Amino acid sequence: MAERQITRAALLMNLGSPTSTMVKDVKRYLHEFLMDERVIDYPFVFRKMLVDGIIVPFRAPRSAEAYRRIWWPDGSPLIVITRQLVAELSARVDIPVEWCMRYGEPRPDRVMDALSENYPALQEVLLIPLYPHYAMSSYETAVAYARYWHRKKHYRFKLSVLKPFYDDADYIEVLSRHIQDFLKPDHHLLFSYHGVPERHIRKSDVTHHHCLQRADCCETSSPAHAYCYRHQVFTTTRLVAARLQLRPDQYELSFQSRLGKEPWLRPYTAQRLEELPAEGKKRLQVVCPAFVSDCLETLEEIEQEGKKIFMEHGGESFQMIPCLNTIPAWITLLQKWIHQFTAGEDTMIWDEQHLQQAV
Repeated sequence: MAERQITRAALLMNLGSPTSTMVKDVKRYLHEFLMDERVIDYPFVFRKMLVDGIIVPFRAPRSAEAYRRIWWPDGSPLIVITRQLVAELSARVDIPVEWCMRYGEPRPDRVMDALSENYPALQEVLLIPLYPHYAMSSYETAVAYARYWHRKKHYRFKLSVLKPFYDDADYIEVLSRHIQDFLKPDHHLLFSYHGVPERHIRKSDVTHHHCLQRADCCETSSPAHAYCYRHQVFTTTRLVAARLQLRPDQYELSFQSRLGKEPWLRPYTAQRLEELPAEGKKRLQVVCPAFVSDCLETLEEIEQEGKKIFMEHGGESFQMIPCLNTIPAWITLLQKWIHQFTAGEDTMIWDEQHLQQAV
């Protein structure tokens, strides 16, 4: 296809990774990540003192060691998986597909620079944040960052955004079938989602009076749900459990990766891993649907450290179910969304009103 005929492209965006497991590279990555006002949402001066004075100096050496334990011969698992995903997806669609990261490289504007230069007739790019659920510290910051560069550099093309797909019927089917391939009937299933501070849930509440204001807020219909991480992970879990025909006693939900002492979404994964064996649930499988690509939070925090906690407290069997990564059904679903985009269908694209409220 001649370059002048290419009017659309897709850009997949993931979280990011240090460039190596050296402490200096991990420090650089952690600084960029934690200085994001949507991750640690404190005033700039206090955030900088906290990040540069306390968190990064103490956390970087430990994080570097954690990365070493999960690093692949080809590099960071997250980078390798994302690159493979884009390569396989590119072979299935007739528009350019590129990838970028929220933190680290490749930065969104550098990829958009190349797209703009290589395809002069480009009119629209579909940004696909690789996060099923809306959260300030994942989906929102990725979209805001890409839109910032899009506005700053005045690209000729429009930037459209795939909306969170936490309850999309096709996504639920792909995720459910993937879990089914690993599911063992004599094991308890734990859905472990990345945690966020409770204050993030309140800040994302566009109504300012719904989220965490009542015990059943996530089950009570509200415009807030379009931006509520807690509601969305509850919904994903409920839909998958129904698709797998799981009884309530066969599964549960928890939140991992807590940082600091303030209240985060509960229950905490680490605490539940300690408690489950004493409750008679000594055979456990864990799935992490907040991530579509395996990364530090799955390969080290769950598969290594999580297993250690569980087994040391009386567990007998532990298995982490991999993320969707590059399974054919996931690539097929991304292919479908891109085909809808090229056909002019907007069912999976967020309208400008939603984007303005989101970011």
